[in-house]
Amino acid sequence: MLLFAAPAPLAHAASFDCDAKGLAADEQVICDNRDLNDLDVKMVTEFHFFEGLMAMGGRGALRDEQTAWLATRQACNADKDCIKAAYEARLKQFDDLYNKLERPAVWQ
Repeated sequence: MLLFAAPAPLAHAASFDCDAKGLAADEQVICDNRDLNDLDVKMVTEFHFFEGLMAMGGRGALRDEQTAWLATRQACNADKDCIKAAYEARLKQFDDLYNKLERPAVWQ
C-alpha cells in the first residue's frame, strides 16, 4: 500500500520565520510558494557570501543595498510575479558583483 503525503508546509524561508505571527503580505506569499522560498534561500545565501568577503565599508554599503532591496520586495505586497522579479533583479546584482571580483591569476 502506497501512502501519499502532502508536502510539509515551509516552516522557514531563509531570511525569516514563516511561523511568525503578523507576516507581511510578501512574506506570506514567499512562505506559501516553494519557488519563491527557493529564491529567498538563494538570495540570503549569496548575500551572506558577499557580506563575508567585504571589508567593513563595503559591508555597510551591501547592507544598505539589501535594506533598499527589501523595501522594493515589500512593495510588491502579495503579487507573486513582482516578488519573483524583485528576487531575480537582486540575484542579477549579485551575479554582476561576483563577475567583478578580482581573482588570482591562474598558475601557468
